[in-house]
Amino acid sequence: MSRKWVEQESPLWVEKGIITREQADRILDLYEDRKHAVGLLPILGSILVGLGILSFVAANWQSIPQLLRLALMIIVMAGFYVSGETAVRRGHGKLGIALIGLGVVSFGGSIVLIGQMFHLVAFHAGSFVLWAVAGAAAAFLYRSRYLYLISLILFNAAQIYSVSQFQMFSYTAFLLMVLALGYYGWKWRNTLLVWSFSLSFTLHALLWVIARDIKFIWMFIPAMALYALGDWLKDRTGAYALQIPPLAAAFLFGIYLVIFPSEWSARFLSDLRAEPLYYMGALAILFGVSLAGKLRTGRAPGAFEWILLFPFLYLPGGIELAYLLSLFLFSLYVLWRGYAEEWRFKINFGTVLFITSTLVAYGKLTWDFMDKSLFFIIGGLLLLSLSWFLNRRKKQFFYDVKEETPHD
Repeated sequence: MSRKWVEQESPLWVEKGIITREQADRILDLYEDRKHAVGLLPILGSILVGLGILSFVAANWQSIPQLLRLALMIIVMAGFYVSGETAVRRGHGKLGIALIGLGVVSFGGSIVLIGQMFHLVAFHAGSFVLWAVAGAAAAFLYRSRYLYLISLILFNAAQIYSVSQFQMFSYTAFLLMVLALGYYGWKWRNTLLVWSFSLSFTLHALLWVIARDIKFIWMFIPAMALYALGDWLKDRTGAYALQIPPLAAAFLFGIYLVIFPSEWSARFLSDLRAEPLYYMGALAILFGVSLAGKLRTGRAPGAFEWILLFPFLYLPGGIELAYLLSLFLFSLYVLWRGYAEEWRFKINFGTVLFITSTLVAYGKLTWDFMDKSLFFIIGGLLLLSLSWFLNRRKKQFFYDVKEETPHD
């Protein structure tokens, strides 16, 4: 909840007699009027300074003696860390964290430059993993979301580098990310961090099936394990932040199977399908764990979200239609639950999903036989009409909710 939102809503509360004007002013006093743009300036400045230093050193690197290079790297890295710590101790938190972030960046840059100086050859992503661990340690030490996100990006970069350069999945990077950053997100329960961690976890699951050259559909087992974990969280917002990326991956997979050319299906289905007994068994176990968590936290209707994971891929025919129906049913379910729970985020999310499903169906059914200019014109009109109708319905719903608020 932000001060701006309270400023917008409090006059209505006063008008309806829910609170008095004095109480509204006291509530506003609880929220610091933060200048977010000003707070971002040190971080943006640190990024520009870091890029400037890197470009200057890169342009003159070969002319600098090796011993001086090593000393320069140590001085720059230590200077950023010390100045950042000093700024934090003096109460300049944003500036201090920005300088600490530069220290993390310079640490990784030093690793790369030392490897080039001494012609060191690596056959794994260990240097990137070490860099990411340094970022995670800084995030824990300063309890910073900015440093957390830097570390998360570095773990993702380490995994992508390992898969792309060595065709090898780095279990070290994955386990350290889960243990360190997963624990951090669990401890502090920040929605942005939980969502970012879940997105990275899902990305690692995708890279795992690519690196191991196993059937693609196996990626949903670790992804939905994370989803099932979210069902055991009592905090609704935190649970949904953990579950959105796996559901989004399943939704995108469904779109892919709907729009995929049917003449290619036979060739690619064998690459997608896993051994039915093992895959469906693992999926059934995860569904059981998820359902138990939903029952425990009072979110049993959420079991319908598993429709995206139903193994339509194993049907002998009609796979595209089955996945198209699942996309529509899922988006309608999210809309329904958003209205039932009076949760604006879920209503907006469901609206986007429903419009996306409609466009996918429209494109699938009309692309082959309709004139392409007419296709885009009708599609655009359909999109605008749906957007207008759903937004009107949403505004009317929240207006009705406000009107039903009882007076004192």
